[in-house]
Amino acid sequence: MRAIIDTCIIIDALQKREPFTADAEKIFLAAANMHFTGCLTAKSVTDIYYIMHRSLHSNEQVRKSLESLFQLFEIVDSAAIDCKRALSSPVSDFEDAVMIETAARIEACIITRNMHDYMDAAVPVYLPSEFLKNLAEDS
Repeated sequence: MRAIIDTCIIIDALQKREPFTADAEKIFLAAANMHFTGCLTAKSVTDIYYIMHRSLHSNEQVRKSLESLFQLFEIVDSAAIDCKRALSSPVSDFEDAVMIETAARIEACIITRNMHDYMDAAVPVYLPSEFLKNLAEDS
């Protein structure tokens, strides 16, 4: 199973944002234990860099964090076709629509805390706790 991890989940784990840290860390652990293939979009990686640099003010620390993420998660590109298809998506936020189209193309679900943003998604979308529960049930 492949899952695109939304930026918010990654930042929850890296910045230990409560009350979201525990589930985010469990997502990291499940990916590390190869219970699923975790994916980050290339755009998400640049967003993660920006958010982390804003809080750490250290290029070196942020790059080390990204190196760790690259070992844990697959980095997927959004293709031109994803952007074109997103234009006609019922999802009003273009960035979210592109992620949905990317997930559809690579046959992945999406894990996010922002369920409202993905209400009209054509792929399965899960809260971290829901995804973890489904993983446990499938094992």
